[in-house]
Amino acid sequence: MRLVQVMVPAGKRESILRTLDDEGIDYVVTEETSNREYTASVTFPLPQAAVEPVLEQLREAGLDRDAYTVVLDAETVVSRRFDELVDRYEEEEENGDRIAREELAARAHSLAPRWRTFVIMTAVSAVVATAGLLLDSAAVVVGSMVIAPLIGPAMATSTGSVVDDRELLLRGVKQQVAGGVLAVVAAAAFATVLRTAHVVPLEAADVFAIDEVRERLVPDVLSLVIALGAGVAGALSLSTGVSTALVGVMIAAALVPPTAVVGIGLAWGSPRTVSGALVLVLVNFLSINFAALAVLWLTGYRPKSWFRREEARTATLKRIATLGLALLVLSSLLAGVTYGTYRTATFEENTRLAVDDVLADYEALNRLSLTVGYEETFPFFRPERVTVTVGHPPGSETPALATRLAGRIETLDNPLLRTDGPITVEVRYVAVDVGTSERGGATAATVRPTDPNRMPTPVAARAHRQPTR
Repeated sequence: MRLVQVMVPAGKRESILRTLDDEGIDYVVTEETSNREYTASVTFPLPQAAVEPVLEQLREAGLDRDAYTVVLDAETVVSRRFDELVDRYEEEEENGDRIAREELAARAHSLAPRWRTFVIMTAVSAVVATAGLLLDSAAVVVGSMVIAPLIGPAMATSTGSVVDDRELLLRGVKQQVAGGVLAVVAAAAFATVLRTAHVVPLEAADVFAIDEVRERLVPDVLSLVIALGAGVAGALSLSTGVSTALVGVMIAAALVPPTAVVGIGLAWGSPRTVSGALVLVLVNFLSINFAALAVLWLTGYRPKSWFRREEARTATLKRIATLGLALLVLSSLLAGVTYGTYRTATFEENTRLAVDDVLADYEALNRLSLTVGYEETFPFFRPERVTVTVGHPPGSETPALATRLAGRIETLDNPLLRTDGPITVEVRYVAVDVGTSERGGATAATVRPTDPNRMPTPVAARAHRQPTR
């Protein structure tokens, strides 16, 4: 519910009050005594969905578009005519439950913080996210999302575009660009301090092996879904008057951790490794703006002046098309990652089956583990090394399996093998001593590395593939 107060210009009092009467709206008229161009102040309650259409009718009746207007939240309205008004607008559902254009612009302005606050909060959020990533703490990473003030700039950009508020649009764009750069710089600076002070005495490979970091190095199409969902949720929460606090956390979830990962990669001198995280940052920024802009336009928001609507429509559609095209180009990389993930999973499964097929010829041998090492060339990955750990009874002879396994893997029909370069197959032998209790109710196994003086461990062979025809 809303409580609306408008100032009535001279000569328009009767037409404005007649409009309110025709709509069945209760109102209170207060005489204006400030000796300005207004003669009275009219206050009336409205359902949320009725604010914009009623204000449009009042403007057609003579209310100035830039006239003094206040729209407030109303907790309770006791009025039979108001209840009838609510029922009528719920039945018509002309505007759904969206707020008025003036309220939308005001909320977007309030969500875009002042520069000093924005810079401090963004830097703090990036630093906390970096700490959480290096600690592998999901709780700390979530805390950084709560701090980040990133919903305001995104919503300001979209709102400024659809209502033709150039100042709001430019403010949102500037804060988004500055926020992204600032987050990366703050994360890189903080990570560099941690590295040089040996607070985090880890090599680059160890850092990028941390779960919270690794999962953002290779984004896939699901990341695109998350960002688009955040943009849609942000626009709907803004346009319906719902609290944007939780949606802001979701938007920050799509933006803050990836920017922190980019900063970590710069601090550890491995920008190539975090190229996937950088692509994720760009895709998320574009997706949020694309979704929010499209939702607000489809919801029906337009500029105040009718003669500016065609111009705003053209500009907004061009922005949507530009964002969509850029998003399509970057999303092709995410699609490549998704396909690459499918290929690596297929390769590992086929390799596991091939190894088990070879070991089936040796009754005393069994596979303990199998790992595949990849050369990371975003967005695709090429297998470089297959390591198989084979268990055997203590004292038994171990066959030379590496060459045979390499040949067997070579025969796999797998797209990952259709690239230049060899794959190293390494077999590690481990002596496994198995004992059974007298009652037969428990089995104990002792695993000991094979004596290197008696057994050839590890054995490695290099498999060179023939060109695929």
